[in-house]
Amino acid sequence: MSNPPFFHEASGSVHFWVPIDGALVGATIRKETLHYCYRSTAVDDQPLETYQLHAQAIDAAVRRRVSGGSVEPVMVRDHDLHEAVGKGIE
Repeated sequence: MSNPPFFHEASGSVHFWVPIDGALVGATIRKETLHYCYRSTAVDDQPLETYQLHAQAIDAAVRRRVSGGSVEPVMVRDHDLHEAVGKGIE
């Protein structure tokens, strides 16, 4: 059973969980990261909606971070979302 993602106003982040090797790994992504990586020209973007539209790519970034040794909770950063471009793992 998975937990639904949600926007946490106090931290300005979307909190979500990614299944990895049979366990749910908690992760967060700041609203600014979502805005600048995916909706930089929008003025009314909603962080949770943006996460949901790009969940596959964001979850893949969490999996890469965990495979590289990161531990829970994983905070997804701008460069986590752009590192796949041009490296054959897009």
